[in-house]
Amino acid sequence: MCKFLKSLLFLIVLIGCGENTNSDETTGTSRQKQTLELPQQSNLWVFVMAGQSNMTGRGTIEPRDTIRNNRIFAINNKNDIVLAQEPLHFYEPSGAGLDCGMSFGLEMLKNVPLEVSILLIPTAVGGSSIEQWINDETWRGVALSSNFRERVKASQKHGTLKGILWHQGESDAHKGRTKEEHLENMGTLFGRLRAIVGQASLPIVVGKLGSFGIQQKQWDQINASIEAYASSDDFCEVIETFDLKHKGDSLHFNSAAQREMGKRYARAILELIN
Repeated sequence: MCKFLKSLLFLIVLIGCGENTNSDETTGTSRQKQTLELPQQSNLWVFVMAGQSNMTGRGTIEPRDTIRNNRIFAINNKNDIVLAQEPLHFYEPSGAGLDCGMSFGLEMLKNVPLEVSILLIPTAVGGSSIEQWINDETWRGVALSSNFRERVKASQKHGTLKGILWHQGESDAHKGRTKEEHLENMGTLFGRLRAIVGQASLPIVVGKLGSFGIQQKQWDQINASIEAYASSDDFCEVIETFDLKHKGDSLHFNSAAQREMGKRYARAILELIN
């Protein structure tokens, strides 16, 4: 009887371990790992999502946002490639929400060759300022520029880096940064990010802040600096957001806005790539 109980206990433990190896704890939810068939490196287009909370996403995730596509991939917190599924960002599990990533990927697939797939690299951290990115400060447990470097390096083993999607500036506006200060900082940061990846002409698309801020005058200053920077950089485009709505907090875009932003990012990046 004793031997039988020991054998039964061993079998239960073995089954439990087997089940754990099939889960992906990227966002705190169980996801079944699948055998992925990746295209050749030149056909796996890599896009980095960077900035602060309106890039990490704070929208409500609906069932349609969790439908996977076998041509849209992402990385998890271990730098494993997985089929993309919202939420994509994993640095702030308690605040994870809908971002523009899946919408971006789906729009890209409508306009690229059939042999091309998309790999999304989430690196945005809510509340981070542009100075913190420049100085590679650790914010909410993430060394911002170093994390960017690590994630991009891991992705380049499998794909070809095609661009950066950037949305940031609310923190700078609340700190009272002027148009001139933010403009200078954008030039510094984007130069460094391009140097990190070794592509001086890497396309960067920047999203404007919304038109619903409590401190809208300061937000407008940041938007003016975004426009000014883009006009000086042949490899930078801007997406408009004045017509998009917030989620009720006068700070974060709602789900419909995030889906629309993804489409706009895609159209802008395609202009730069083409």
